[in-house]
Amino acid sequence: MSGLIPQRFVEDLLDRIDLAELIGSRITLKKAGANYKACCPFHDEKTPSFNVRPDKGFYHCFGCGAHGDAISFVREFEGLGFTEAVEELAKRAGLEVPYDRAAKQEMQQARTLTDALEFANRFYHSALTSQQGSYARDYLKQRGLDESIIQQYQIGFAPGTGTALYDAAPKDLKAPLIETRTVSDQYGRPRDLFRNRVMFPIRNTRGKTVAFGGRTLGDDKAKYINSPESDVFHKSREIYGLFEARQAIRQLDKLLVVEGYMDVIALAQHGIHYAVATLGTATNQDSLTALLRHVRHIVFCFDGDQAGFRAADRAMENALELMADGLHLQFLMLPEGEDPDTLVRKEGPDAFQKRIEGATPFSRYLFDRQSEGLDLQLPEHRGELRARVEPLLNKMPRSTLRDAMWHEMLRLCGGRNQWQNRQQGRNYKARGWRGEGQSRPTEERIDVKLSKDSTLCLALLEAPELATEVKALADSTRQLERAGRFARWLLEEKIQTRKTLVAGLATNKQARDRFYNLFDELEHIPARESTLAAARELLSPNEEAARQQRLATLLRNLAQLSPEEREELRTLSAGTLNPKAES
Repeated sequence: MSGLIPQRFVEDLLDRIDLAELIGSRITLKKAGANYKACCPFHDEKTPSFNVRPDKGFYHCFGCGAHGDAISFVREFEGLGFTEAVEELAKRAGLEVPYDRAAKQEMQQARTLTDALEFANRFYHSALTSQQGSYARDYLKQRGLDESIIQQYQIGFAPGTGTALYDAAPKDLKAPLIETRTVSDQYGRPRDLFRNRVMFPIRNTRGKTVAFGGRTLGDDKAKYINSPESDVFHKSREIYGLFEARQAIRQLDKLLVVEGYMDVIALAQHGIHYAVATLGTATNQDSLTALLRHVRHIVFCFDGDQAGFRAADRAMENALELMADGLHLQFLMLPEGEDPDTLVRKEGPDAFQKRIEGATPFSRYLFDRQSEGLDLQLPEHRGELRARVEPLLNKMPRSTLRDAMWHEMLRLCGGRNQWQNRQQGRNYKARGWRGEGQSRPTEERIDVKLSKDSTLCLALLEAPELATEVKALADSTRQLERAGRFARWLLEEKIQTRKTLVAGLATNKQARDRFYNLFDELEHIPARESTLAAARELLSPNEEAARQQRLATLLRNLAQLSPEEREELRTLSAGTLNPKAES
């Protein structure tokens, strides 16, 4: 619907909004000259890196990259769509959004449907406290829920009579209830969809009821049923408990994704207020996108049975195309036979919180799962691992994470050491799966042959003081264009240490853009010692030959070496170009 709002109105609205006042009403801003600074509301940080430029009409975070105007801030902070954000700002500015007639009719229709669902929510919640709701209250009490948590999540009860909701609804809301199929007229007469069930209203990010989930109190074949999709409810885009989590924790930094309504509520009952549940059989890309609008850190929590692992695998595969740098996904697999509801009651919130903190990172979960049943000491199994993992990594967007996981795959398939220290044929089903407790081996790098240009670029990254020598060599040949350009910049900026280089690239956007693709062609970064040794040979071939000869002499007389000669051997073996720089 964003296309139905005139662009001229949007621009006028942005001109009228004081960005500093808008953002300052939601987070604490501190004056910094003509601008304002704050800790970023979109990621967890201790040092302020969030900057507001009222004169330019935008904000920018140097930590997570969040950037935008007043509309984008309201969208991100409040979790709203474009149209809702414009309406929110228009209300703040005392303006009316100039929709065309068709758009107004569409919005009025949606509001009528949510009005009907809000009425149903109030009806179910009131029925819980009535005489006929006594069995439902007993059930909730047995599950350990107190009155405050029932009120927070607006839990209700659907009476067992077939038309209780329909009969109680005002005349103007009967048709909308049928349109959302909360009441069915499939057989020519109205009949409530939910009967004799504990009711869980599903609310959108603005707190409006858009659907329901209902748990039977009888012997119905379907233990849980959900509202059918409608014009206001698309199950792949709605997250149960997200509204309540945002109410409890204003600045969410992570979300725990569980599988059921009662899991969310039980965790909240025990003080873990950032649990939510996706709707449907799997966490798909729409669900993930909805989650990532609010946080950059997600912990998926699944039961430790086969169904739980299948659900975790689907969540992992659906996340691949979204895994940009800065996202932090983890997987928490519970002991078999347990779910969050039962486990948090059994071991308490502190123990459960420790499980969350020890959840398995996305990369480790992927490699652990794909290597199951393989003996990585066998070349055939290393080939099988690559055949399994490479298609998954190819789905990921180019990022530092993808490159690091690619290097991990090459290392695992290289066979230089055993990656997993686990018993062959370990039975996960019997013993449970705790990837977070596995030890990781010392990584060995793979020897690779790089071009002279790439070798010298890497050497400059490790030892910027070589810039003068690299520039001189680059000036004498056309084969070292990138290294020469990098060296000239280092000399212009008078950068001589790695620390200064990192700081320079971090604060100089022009330089960062200029050298962003410097190492794109590399699939593996050699060890520092190997890089500097190779650069030494390129820069001083005669000196390198002398070094190799001296090194061979020392090795032949290893047993008779003096302390000074042993120190010389250590320095020569390290391949350092400047021993002082290493200390």
